[in-house]
Amino acid sequence: MSHVKFNHQSAFYADLKNRVNQYFTEHKIDQHGDARLHVKAGLLLSVFVAVYVLLVFFTPTALWSVLLCVLLGLATAGIGFNIMHDGSHGSFSNSKTVNRFAALTLNLLGGSAFFWNIKHNMVHHTYTNIDGHDDDIQNEPFLRMCATQRKRKMHKYQHLYWFLIYGFMYISWVFLLDFQKYFSRHVGAKDHIQIDLKTHIGFWLTKILYVFTFIILPLMFVSTLQLVIGYLVFSFTTGIVISVVFQLAHAVEHVEFIEDKKEDMVLENDWAVHQMFTTANFATKNKIVAFFTGGLNHQIEHHLFPKISHIYYPELSKIVRKVSAEYGINYVEQPTVIQAIASHVRFLKRMGR
Repeated sequence: MSHVKFNHQSAFYADLKNRVNQYFTEHKIDQHGDARLHVKAGLLLSVFVAVYVLLVFFTPTALWSVLLCVLLGLATAGIGFNIMHDGSHGSFSNSKTVNRFAALTLNLLGGSAFFWNIKHNMVHHTYTNIDGHDDDIQNEPFLRMCATQRKRKMHKYQHLYWFLIYGFMYISWVFLLDFQKYFSRHVGAKDHIQIDLKTHIGFWLTKILYVFTFIILPLMFVSTLQLVIGYLVFSFTTGIVISVVFQLAHAVEHVEFIEDKKEDMVLENDWAVHQMFTTANFATKNKIVAFFTGGLNHQIEHHLFPKISHIYYPELSKIVRKVSAEYGINYVEQPTVIQAIASHVRFLKRMGR
């Protein structure tokens, strides 16, 4: 695989880091999550457990069951956004142990925290939107996300069928993509991944417990048809929500993609400027969106400062906007979720043509 290197640190990034550090010093606050985040985490976990118990052990009527399955999907996505994601970046708490447990909530939901750390923290946050390196934009054969990726006839319609692909993303993640990474030992720019015995055991235990919790145990209390319909509604909701939130941050108009040249290359910009060019915010004025997505609508701030808790992103965005304007660097943002989705659809349409 080709190697990618970034240019030397720019004055923009040095200045930005100084001002952000100054903000936390002046206000005498810690960069990790505080009670606001921890209360939200408790709320999300409580909703998840309560809805699961209701569905499995006190199964209501069909309509209420479907609605509760949607709510379970939303709670699952919320746990991923607010607990797992911050924990994996070490920003959920100032305790490494608490962060580790927060990150491991992904395993409770069927995913592998080990492979997520490689895929997201190591690969995506380093090689954002670089074809052949960023695993997040490798959605072949169903979606074409970059001009250097193979174009298929069906891509002409990807701006119409993307909804279905995203809906099944969670199922694919749990039952297919994790296993592909496990057996290939390959994730984006990372090859020959080493897995120790503890991680091997953890991986298989995760999958076994997930199958027991979401398939075997429910079948003891509900019919096969009820389980199939309920699980599809739950997993489709989870897939749509997590996919859309992450795609609106990097696969919209006015963000850049770096083509895979199949050879070693040194990029024109440093890592921070590259993040500015390949990342976008959306609906940052919407407090409900910010609350639910764990600040992932402030994706620019997250990519520049992933170890800072998302509860501080609204304040950081003021600093990043100001510094970006001073250095003439574009700050990409869509005002609403609807406008961001429309931009994503237009992007898919352009890539399909």
